Amino acid sequence: MSTDAARGGRYRGKGGRRADLENRYFRSSWEANYARYLNWLVSIGEIERWEYEVDTFEFSKIKRGTRFYTPDFKIHSKDGTCEYHEVKGWMDPISATKLKRMAKYYPGIKVVVIGRKYYQSLAKKVSGVVLNWE
Repeated sequence: MSTDAARGGRYRGKGGRRADLENRYFRSSWEANYARYLNWLVSIGEIERWEYEVDTFEFSKIKRGTRFYTPDFKIHSKDGTCEYHEVKGWMDPISATKLKRMAKYYPGIKVVVIGRKYYQSLAKKVSGVVLNWE
């Protein structure tokens, strides 16, 4: 049984490489679909570009526990600003700690959490327009 399935059926799909996304590895189908959505936003001129897991933030004052955080997506806007998007179907304690520490130690960096409700709403709106939606 997968780890996600063992957590009460919150299974989001398998991680793996996606041929339509430059054969890049994604941890879940939700992340892969979100990448496809971001590609669509690039194609219609809404954002400049995006990157996957490119920056890791260190919480240097923390001596034990969660000391690093790597957001899922870095979004580059047309105006030159950047923000991070974290795809979360459910919030486990470690993820919650990472996000709290990110807000505390890097308050000027915007992190948007793409939660279950938002993702499901997005899927209803764009899955018919975005190619290869899983």
